[in-house]
Amino acid sequence: MEELTKQKCVACRADAPRVTDDELPGLIKQIPDWQPVSNDSVLQLTREFKFNDYVSSLSFTNAIANLAEAEDHHPAILLEWGKVQVTWWTHKIGGLHKNDFIAAAKTDLIYQDK
Repeated sequence: MEELTKQKCVACRADAPRVTDDELPGLIKQIPDWQPVSNDSVLQLTREFKFNDYVSSLSFTNAIANLAEAEDHHPAILLEWGKVQVTWWTHKIGGLHKNDFIAAAKTDLIYQDK
């Protein structure tokens, strides 16, 4: 995961390449707690994070919002009591870009610090 966390998301254009089927296993291996899911035929990365209370869930959500602003890459976040679901994908290309894996790895680092 270190390799991904040291990288920065890059500005993505509509013609940016999606992660290929050959690249996917190697990238997933670096963020093993994340699940690739297809939602309306769009491949996304999702993970649920558990907390002991709502305030901790909210604090984590705010930390992810700060990450999203710093990387200029924004996930879907579902905040509930005791859990937060984060889903990364690249809207412009309708699928996964390396940015999503970078952001997921950095999300894991934030969770480890909580």
